[in-house]
Amino acid sequence: MSQQMVDLMEAVWQSIDGLCANLTPEQWALPTECPGWAVQDQVSHLVGSECRLLGRPAPEHEPDDTSHVRNEVGQSNEVLVDYRRRFNGVEVLAEFREITAERLRVLRGMTEGDFTVETPNPLGSGPYTDLLAIRIYDAWVHEQDMRRTLGIPGHLGGPVAQHSYGRTQSAMPFVVGRKVRPDDGTTVVFEITGEVGGSIALSMEGGRANRMDAAPDSPTVRLTMGLEPFNALGTGRWTAEHALANGSVTIDGDQALGERIVAEMNFMI
Repeated sequence: MSQQMVDLMEAVWQSIDGLCANLTPEQWALPTECPGWAVQDQVSHLVGSECRLLGRPAPEHEPDDTSHVRNEVGQSNEVLVDYRRRFNGVEVLAEFREITAERLRVLRGMTEGDFTVETPNPLGSGPYTDLLAIRIYDAWVHEQDMRRTLGIPGHLGGPVAQHSYGRTQSAMPFVVGRKVRPDDGTTVVFEITGEVGGSIALSMEGGRANRMDAAPDSPTVRLTMGLEPFNALGTGRWTAEHALANGSVTIDGDQALGERIVAEMNFMI
């Protein structure tokens, strides 16, 4: 099972490599929906994250502009990204290929016992598989950031997309129950269309949003969208106004409640 997760890690790295292999300098410089980051910076971030995991020291560097940074983790990431702005996109991609190849050698050499070792991760700590699951998701999210900017959609199906959908959908009870807090008895259905997706049905009971075994025929509100807007809203890349204006999300039932939920879907803040 653990090596199957390594397969997912390899798959998303290969997809990013293929996406970036023939980009022009102009494409590398396009700004993405991550504040302050261009396409090249997205790859630099992934390189820096994997360098950390290999124990490579961070460069002695002070970014010029950190106005878009929100926390200490963001500050640490910005050092690794800004440092690599002295290189061009082709050079950053070459480093990405080198560092991910080295990481794969390490991961392929790990035993099942190694994957159970308690390891720090961005959410706290847990077995090494938890950290790997986060790294797969993070890489896919940044791949999608680049794809939207470049106008090259893809990798919205298959095992990596399914894994990433699982990470996002598991946060919806928190979004509805803790951020929106509708009245008890309210039922909410997220209908995610496409190759990867399905119904996420929630019912408010005792001030909590609980998963339902099946979606009711007539929920209080039903939100229908594809995986791309589900991901972009959940990760804070899109605002509710943007998603509703471009028709990516449709709301059936309680319109006001639906708009409140879409506005609060960013589970990362």
